[in-house]
Amino acid sequence: MSINTTEFGKTKDGKTVKLYTLTNKNGVSASFTNLGGTWVSMMVPDKDGNFKDVCLGFDNVEGYENNSYYLGAIIGRYANRIKGGKFSLDWKDFQLAVNNDTNSLHSGPDYWYNRIWDVGVFEDEDRDMITFMLHSPDKDQGFDGEARVSVSYVLSDDNALTIGYSFVCDKKTAVNLTNHNYFNLAGYDNIDIYDQEVMIDADSFLPCDEHSIPTGEIRKVDGTPMDFRKYRKIGADIDSDYDAIIQGGGYDHNWIINGYDGNLRLVAKVKDNKSKRVMEVYTDLPGIQFYTGNFLAGDAVGKNGVAYPKRSGYCFETQFFPNSINMSEFIQPVVDELEEFISETVYKFSVEKD
Repeated sequence: MSINTTEFGKTKDGKTVKLYTLTNKNGVSASFTNLGGTWVSMMVPDKDGNFKDVCLGFDNVEGYENNSYYLGAIIGRYANRIKGGKFSLDWKDFQLAVNNDTNSLHSGPDYWYNRIWDVGVFEDEDRDMITFMLHSPDKDQGFDGEARVSVSYVLSDDNALTIGYSFVCDKKTAVNLTNHNYFNLAGYDNIDIYDQEVMIDADSFLPCDEHSIPTGEIRKVDGTPMDFRKYRKIGADIDSDYDAIIQGGGYDHNWIINGYDGNLRLVAKVKDNKSKRVMEVYTDLPGIQFYTGNFLAGDAVGKNGVAYPKRSGYCFETQFFPNSINMSEFIQPVVDELEEFISETVYKFSVEKD
């Protein structure tokens, strides 16, 4: 195991940005930057042992400073959408910035990905870890309380990348943290995702209104294009006339994880039948947003000059349900004063055997 630190570049205001690379005994590596604590790359082998980066992203600081599609970004304080940017907690009303139609999305526009995070590096024989730490002041992004945030990335020798989240605030507050990495198991420079196959352990999903806010209905996936309980090609029904697909412009919905009990469990898998790469997703959270890059438009020029067009990557964002802070019937994304919120998500890579 090893950790390599290099200079990544400088921000517009002259701050030095670094790149941290974890490498395990198999040669698998993952890179991150202290600009936003962002996940930059994941180098994993195919069936022939050829390594390729399976994360969409940028090879310079400027790309991440203008990261309007959230590639690899840590999202907080509140991931996904809040209706009208409004919510109430203990009879106190909050108004956040509205940056997505009529909603607050990913707590923008003052995003965490534009901030330089503190860094801690830890190495031992079994695993290496990088921890990014952020001070989020009272009223940051419109939320109550002064918070301390840490996000740790651990790469193990079984080719698993574990993300550990910790959040403590001095006031009761809403919190919903995730990572917005875009994957393509054929490689970041392969713009076709349609033949890659996905499986999600969910009997139900959340239909949304025209503003992408859950309606409150919990709908069974049976007999619909939303049924990923067995492997299904991403492109099989992504342009069907099913109402949820039309509403989302493809897949951009939250699935309700089966058997949620707060423990870490396998919730999704994806495989590329050409390279035979497989990724498993584990989480201890109740929902997973499967998003197929429907809003990518080719204007984000990434690594080695590759432009990322519509549906050139997909996200598995583990999280509480969208707008759940306003929907008491959903599990509530709330922590009490000085209560530590802890969560873990794992992305594990392997090669499918013939």
